[in-house]
Order: sequence, then structure tokens, then C-alpha cells
Amino acid sequence: MGCIRVDKITEYLCDPLQRCLKDDDPYVRKTAAICVAKLYDINAELVEDRGFLEALKDLISDNNPMVVANAVAALAEIQDSSVRPIFEITSHTLSKLLTALNECTEWGQVFILDSLSRYKAADAREAENIVERVTPRLQHANCAVVLSAVKIILLQMELITSTDVVRNLCKKMAPPLVTLLSAEPEIQYVALRNINLIVQKRPTILAHEIKVFFCKYNDPIYVKMEKLEIMIKLASDRNIDQVLLEFKEYATEVDVDFVRKAVRAIGRCAIKLERAAERCISVLLELIKIKVNYVVQEAIIVIKDIFRRYPNTYESIIATLCESLDTLDEPEAKASMIWIIGEYAERIDNADELLESFLETFPEEPALVQLQLLTATVKLFLKKPTEGPQQMMLFSIMPQLKQIILI
Repeated sequence: MGCIRVDKITEYLCDPLQRCLKDDDPYVRKTAAICVAKLYDINAELVEDRGFLEALKDLISDNNPMVVANAVAALAEIQDSSVRPIFEITSHTLSKLLTALNECTEWGQVFILDSLSRYKAADAREAENIVERVTPRLQHANCAVVLSAVKIILLQMELITSTDVVRNLCKKMAPPLVTLLSAEPEIQYVALRNINLIVQKRPTILAHEIKVFFCKYNDPIYVKMEKLEIMIKLASDRNIDQVLLEFKEYATEVDVDFVRKAVRAIGRCAIKLERAAERCISVLLELIKIKVNYVVQEAIIVIKDIFRRYPNTYESIIATLCESLDTLDEPEAKASMIWIIGEYAERIDNADELLESFLETFPEEPALVQLQLLTATVKLFLKKPTEGPQQMMLFSIMPQLKQIILI
């Protein structure tokens, strides 16, 4: 009856639902708990007037763990659609939920764990107690239970003051998270999305497990992309050589989007790890020498970012970059190359000639390239004001700019 979403039937549903919530059979009670959530979605005012919310809260103290789990699930669903607090876990409720956790089914455990994640412990001692009761769930076969348990542990770790306890918890969480990566690709993706968030907050948990995130040849592209993101976050001075070897290999694969992301990942590692920047630059130069168009363009884009991060450090490679000028056909790559020429104009003998090659197609270029070209031309004029061609280049842009503005 709860699935019949017709407002007229709700009055006929209330009396039998009240009886079912107090039925002797736990199967009836757990089904009735879910029905309350369905009824609330149809007519919230009626549910509150007939006292169904209080009845649901009473079911949290039920002797049957599945009744408790369904009551928690129903209250959580109702809370999500309500603007005022309906389901608040107290210290007394907490004890009931932790007790039921050991006895209910796997999906019942997920409902309870998700609700427990909203509870803020009063102090470090209570946080440690919650973590101690939840930690066995890390060994569960269901990945949803594992991830829900990890979420609670991470939240409670914020209140735990003992560094030894925190260190031990980090060690305990690593193996279950790694195990999730041997599941089906769809489950791997969900796990990787969660791991991505975890390593942002606690990178030490998986600091020694970076190899499990190396991409396999048969991984779906969406899994590979997530693994790349995590590898960047876990990259350190200790493992950067391994990571760069992987990225270099990925940059020669057939999937263009994956290759582009791998090249950008090398650049991000260079920006993140100053001591590894030179090695990252070397890998990027090796990729440029392959002469694959989209690889070259991505490499130039990331090298521009590296130049901005480490000014006046790696200018010796500019000559190599200028050799690839004719292959650039993407706006972002063109804009990056123009920025490099303008920024280091005084160190490039033929900077005016290089910029002039872009000026020939100025009206047809996207705004990104036009703006960068204008800026680079002004930089060139300021750095080499005595040379005539620079003045002519600057003046030649003006009429075209007026036409663009009028359009």
C-alpha cells in the first residue's frame, strides 16, 4: 500500500500502519518502518500528526537488529527531505546502534554506519570507542560496508589526540582500500573516487601503496583517469622516478584523452615537487622529440606552467620548444608558446620573427590567442624598444584590434 503513491489512500493506510509498527513479528515491523518513509514522501504533515516519527524513533530500541536498521534508514531518508532536525543521535542511541551493527545484514550495516557518520563524538575517548566498534567492518566482503566504515573512522580521527592510535588506524585502513581495487571496474571506480578524497586528507594512509594505482592495459578509461589523479597526489621525492616511468609509458598509448592527461600529470608533479622538476622536464622533452602532435602541444602547455612556477630556471629548453612552433594548432598550446616567447623575449634572438608568424593569422585566432599575442608583443616592445620591427608589429595589430572591438 505504501507504494501506491495516491494521496487519497493515505488515510486508509494510517491505522494498519500503526498496528504493524507494534506487531509481534519483527519482519512486519521492519517493513512498516520503510512504509513510514514512503508515506512521509506523500504526506509529511499526516506522518507527523499521527505520531509515526515517534514510533520510528522507538524502533531504534527494538530487540531485532534488522528492525533497527530499517528504522534508521527510514529516519535518515526523512531527514534528507526535511529542513528541520528530525533524527539526532544521542549517546544512548549510539549505544543501541553500535550493538545492532554486529548482528544485522550487510545493507543494514550500511544504513547504520551512514547514520553514525553524522554523529560527532563528545571527546577523544568516545571517538576511540566508536572507532574500536567500527574497525571490524573494514574486513567485510561488501565494499559499501568497508567504505562506510572508513568514512566514520576518518571523521572520528579528527577528535583522537593520540598519534599512536591515529598511526595504527592508518595502517589498518590501507589493506581494505587496496583490496577494493581487485574488484570489478565499476566497484573500482567508486572506490577510487573515495580514495581520491581520502588521500587529499590523509595521504599517509596509502603513501607506500602507490604501485597498486599503476594502470593496467585492460583497465577501462574511467578507471585509468582516476588512478592518474591519485598517483599525482601520492607522488613524492621517494617514488617520483617510478611515477615518471609510468607517466612516460602512458603518454605513448592510443587513447588521446588519456595521453593528454598523462602529460599534464608530469607537469603537475614538477610543480608539486621542486626537487623532481628537472627530471619531469627531461621526460617532457623526450616526449616532444617523439613528434606526436597532441603530445607536443600538451607538453608545451605544461612547460609554460612550470616556467611560471620556477622563473629563470629552465630557459635552456626554449630553443627545443621553438622547433615545434609549426605543429601548434590548438588555441591553448599556441597561447602557451606565445607566452613563453613574450616572457623570455630578451633571450630569444628571433623572438620578433616567431611572434610575427602568429600575427599573420591574428584576426582568425580565438580570443585566448589574440590576448596572449597582444601581451607578448607589448612585452617584446618593452624589452627591445630600440629595434624597429617591434614597433611595426605593435602598430600593425592596432587596426585589427579596432575591427574586432567594433564587431
